[in-house]
Amino acid sequence: MPARPFLFCLLLMLVAPAQASSIAQAEAWLKVKDARATPAIAALVKAEPRSAQVRILQARLLLQQGEVGDAVDAANEAVDLAPTDAQAYYWLGNAYGMQIGRANAMSKAFIAPKLRDAFERAIALDPNLHDARGNLMEYYLQAPAIVGGSVDKARAQAAELAKRDPPRGHYARARLAMHDKHPDVAAKAYVAAWEARPESVTYRAAAGQALQETRQWDRAFGLYEAWTAEDPKAAGAWYQLGRTAAVSGQRLDEGAAALKTYLTLPLGPGGPPLHHAWYRLGQVQAKAGDKPAARASLEKALKGEPGNADFKAALAALAQTP
Repeated sequence: MPARPFLFCLLLMLVAPAQASSIAQAEAWLKVKDARATPAIAALVKAEPRSAQVRILQARLLLQQGEVGDAVDAANEAVDLAPTDAQAYYWLGNAYGMQIGRANAMSKAFIAPKLRDAFERAIALDPNLHDARGNLMEYYLQAPAIVGGSVDKARAQAAELAKRDPPRGHYARARLAMHDKHPDVAAKAYVAAWEARPESVTYRAAAGQALQETRQWDRAFGLYEAWTAEDPKAAGAWYQLGRTAAVSGQRLDEGAAALKTYLTLPLGPGGPPLHHAWYRLGQVQAKAGDKPAARASLEKALKGEPGNADFKAALAALAQTP
């Protein structure tokens, strides 16, 4: 009999790590969009319906699946279960952010304050939750004044990010410069963010596109060449290397090869669709003087998106070229 309390305590010690491991495993699958995340999270919701951490995972999964209304409900449940959990408010803000992107004008006005309040609450609970602060800065920058938008408030959040996380501060400064229509200043800030945190794909991509926009072709080529050398499976970098050639008219052979490589790689989440790659390849081939190849590429682009005016214009221009 005396052994039973000891055995009970031992079982509790064994069960708790297993539950924590289940949540950790589900989150790991969720991050890489592994199909196993869906049944794992469903099982966790059934087993632990009063767990805020599980409800946060559920909201994140629903956002990945595009089930925005259900994601808002799950995130609100997480907030109700853990009203002092910054992550719960952060994901609630993200859910409202996706919801507002799909709403009509009247609904946007209703959702916007909830979105703002969620991110404000998140950083009040955890001032070092930089993703929430960055999203709040974007809200202030983009929202109308009637629902709390304020460039001054956006600048204040950018300054706070610069103090707490300098690379994010550079990135925030770039966003402000873009809002103010100062692309050269933005490009310098994006490059500074990437140089300060070279492992960030987001910062690297933003730096490359800023270099393209400011026509710093050699630097743009250098960035994408280094990227594809480091990671030959980085599809987006191959596309942007080809796009740089298409827009600049330089290094056309290199650009054509990059776009052909992109067309052989798996299409990643958020990557340009294949018909856009055919369009850029057609541009490169036209500038290189290979009209038959350019026509074939542009026709493939138009087949992928028949109503695209840019594709039609490129084919029409090609027909008029001697």
